[in-house]
Amino acid sequence: MIAGLNGKPDLTRADGESPSDPKRVNRWLVPLTLLFTLLALLPGLIPNAFAHKPSDSYLSLTPRPDGWDARWDIALRDLEYALGLDDNGDGAITWGELRARESAVTAYALEHLSLRVGAARCDPQPGPMWVADHSDGAYAVLDFALICPAGSAPTLDYRLFFALDPSHRGLLRVDAPSGVTTVVLSPDRPRHVLNAASAGGWRQFASYWKEGVWHIWIGFDHILFLLALLLPSVLWWENGGWRPAAALRPVMLDTAAIVTAFTLAHSLTLTLAVLGVVNLPSRLVESTIAFTVVLAALNNLFPVVKTRRWALAFALGLVHGFGFASVLRDLGLPADALALALAGFNLGVETGQLAIVATALPLAFLVRRTWLYRRLVLPAGSALVASLALVWCLERGLNLRLLALAGGS
Repeated sequence: MIAGLNGKPDLTRADGESPSDPKRVNRWLVPLTLLFTLLALLPGLIPNAFAHKPSDSYLSLTPRPDGWDARWDIALRDLEYALGLDDNGDGAITWGELRARESAVTAYALEHLSLRVGAARCDPQPGPMWVADHSDGAYAVLDFALICPAGSAPTLDYRLFFALDPSHRGLLRVDAPSGVTTVVLSPDRPRHVLNAASAGGWRQFASYWKEGVWHIWIGFDHILFLLALLLPSVLWWENGGWRPAAALRPVMLDTAAIVTAFTLAHSLTLTLAVLGVVNLPSRLVESTIAFTVVLAALNNLFPVVKTRRWALAFALGLVHGFGFASVLRDLGLPADALALALAGFNLGVETGQLAIVATALPLAFLVRRTWLYRRLVLPAGSALVASLALVWCLERGLNLRLLALAGGS
């Protein structure tokens, strides 16, 4: 350090800039603004989305001589949001409340589902409604027949809840003599032709790859877990504090190890859960996933695991696989499509994760040397993530509603 003319240390760097130089501050203004905007939007985006399992329904079709027999499982929580089934407002939907609105539920569901042979619509003939328990709660079950005219293969058009919730998915299973076909219906793919032949394996692989990408992008607890691990990835711990990493290569290697460990962990438990080797209660899984986010964020504030954080990602990532498995397990994948569906879904999740990393890591690396990142973004962002995840943990574990979710499940 060289003394200045006034006897004080001269902090001017070799490039002519001082730490307080306005030019240097302005250089980081845009990336820091983007980073702060992202952190500021999280509390608004996440509570209005799903803190729990994403919305879905399960539709099974079996051919009959004059059409199709159907079973449709629709979550009571989704019907409550769409129709308001909880008449007394006590937060619980009773069988009496559901029976009182049975005709309204049936009419609403069938208004958003049609099966057509050419221009002719198959005639729905609803049967009695009953209730079934899935891993994420109670579902109303509609048994009905679809009477179709003779002709070409009918086309299913599914529109349930898409106008209310674009993240909703219809999980279709067609049990035909030629084999079992499973399809994920979404706002950009609401139709499916009920061909006599089952869908090819690679087509199902592509479908589940796409759903894996989508699932990680709407799985905000999984995203927050990943971001909590990424925030300190551009830093290293020394003498009781976080210091900026000197080069990009070790940062990329550390990040690759973290993402790979997380992927291997959730892929392992996802496979075990879908195969039925390990089955855990949904409430336990979802609350524990939220707790893993709390732990990952708190490790940034009070570092226990300072190096080899890939081990932390692997250990905590094991729980996330059980969360990913819920949608695939409830779908009831056929044996001949199971391997490809699992591979496609896992690769889709990995693709979604890499997209998040490719967005967040360069931005964090760019601003890693700034005081604001190390003293404000890292601690404030980690505290925000930990606080939100703790609320989710209490909600899921105790079945409470602490955040006013506008349309969440």
